[in-house]
Amino acid sequence: MTTTRPVAPPASEARARVQAVRQRYARRGGRATVRGRAYPAYLVALFTVFYLVPVVHARSTSPAPFSVSSVDFPAGAAPLVCGLAVAVCWGGQLAGRFWGPLVVQPFLLHVLMSTDLSPAHYLGTIARRRLAYAGTVTLLAVCSAAYLATDLFDRPGTALPGLAVTAGISAVAAAAWLWGQVRAVRDNFLLAGAVGASALVVAAVGGTAPDGHWLAALVPALLAAAVGPPAFRALPSIDLARLARESARASQARAYAWTGTLHHALDLYRPEPRGFTSALIRTDGSLRGYLAQGVVRALRTPGRAAAAAVLLPVGGASLTHGAAGSGSGPEWWWAAGSVGVYLGSGWVGETWRGLRDELTMAPLFGERWGGLPARALAWPVVAVTAGTFLGGALMAVFRWCLPAGRAGSTVLLVAGSVVLVLGARFLREMKLHLPLELLLPVITPFGDLSGLRVVAWQFDGFVVVLTGVALMNAVPSATGSAVLAVCLAAGCVGAGLRRTGWAHRGLLSRLRRG
Repeated sequence: MTTTRPVAPPASEARARVQAVRQRYARRGGRATVRGRAYPAYLVALFTVFYLVPVVHARSTSPAPFSVSSVDFPAGAAPLVCGLAVAVCWGGQLAGRFWGPLVVQPFLLHVLMSTDLSPAHYLGTIARRRLAYAGTVTLLAVCSAAYLATDLFDRPGTALPGLAVTAGISAVAAAAWLWGQVRAVRDNFLLAGAVGASALVVAAVGGTAPDGHWLAALVPALLAAAVGPPAFRALPSIDLARLARESARASQARAYAWTGTLHHALDLYRPEPRGFTSALIRTDGSLRGYLAQGVVRALRTPGRAAAAAVLLPVGGASLTHGAAGSGSGPEWWWAAGSVGVYLGSGWVGETWRGLRDELTMAPLFGERWGGLPARALAWPVVAVTAGTFLGGALMAVFRWCLPAGRAGSTVLLVAGSVVLVLGARFLREMKLHLPLELLLPVITPFGDLSGLRVVAWQFDGFVVVLTGVALMNAVPSATGSAVLAVCLAAGCVGAGLRRTGWAHRGLLSRLRRG
């Protein structure tokens, strides 16, 4: 009795067959059209002409906001570069778990999976091309940020090491992106731990070495060389069923994003709450208190809760540093801290979504407010306030930035910023479908700018936070800034209620009935 084994096709034949499949798929309409490429090019041109060129010109004619001499470059560059490489590696791994370089159109993946070709044949070319794109984009983005924010490229003595460092970090980002998708969770944790431990050793050694900057540039390149080949060798054994699910979810998210409902696209990547269901109920059958319910619901999504537990104190410390008005660029610290608190406020639990559902489905849940706002908002308000002021208190205790005599005004500014962030978060979470009036054309001498309105609607929370911080920074009085923040937050709450269908006329009557 003889058995036949499938013979792997030669590389040239496999390449030709994959190309034929892609050509057939492109004739179905999967290929990008000229009009589809023209609109992104038009937006890039607008961004370049009206934002990038003025910013580059202003940077070239003025001193840099931050000087590399403050970190003792190049002698003290190794710890900073190692920390940046670790952050990029971990971020690339995390991005790969959600949306990796091997995510393709579901139909094309299904066709390729139905053949006798090895996954390495049809996924290897896609991976190499997308990693090259990712590395190039990361390199350009890091170089642009370094040029605009620092004077790294102003002198030949720092420009060449800086370029080598950015090239190494870009290679690490691309390799970690692929590793995060093709390797198992255990391997990702092992890589993250190994990279963190190695970075500590290299930072300690490179900080005292005379040529530490070249060591800091060499380590990311070696890390990319160590991570990239094993990631490519894992392509033949990739879990195709999981890749198909990721591709289907990415296709649905892309469709949501292109049709204007970006928050629905992000909802596809929310972790499903699990566990602790019985912890919401006491032994006598009654529900627990409002804060206890919020804590339990936060623990049902431990990853998001852990991210919030990190972001809120860090954002509070940065916010306190900026609100105190000391150091270099306090407004940037203020804005960065407010954005960090804003992000953390959305990850403290799923009570925001529950509040939106109860407000938008009044016929199902009834129009009786009762304890609805208190039940839904007690935990987010307490958690955000406590986390922010914890970070600010640590900043004040260690006396990193608080000057004498400004404690009262700093507390007012931090409290006003927290209120503004909570109002912006309420506005964001009450968002429903894209309003039709935003699609109406806005004709200007520079073309149709209706896309800017859609972008502002998609990221309205960030727009409110950054605009509010800029206005608060422009007000000379701390009390006036706090009052302005409260007014902006009240406006956000009113706009959020209008989004859910709660008109102002019926609001007071509903409150009285509640």
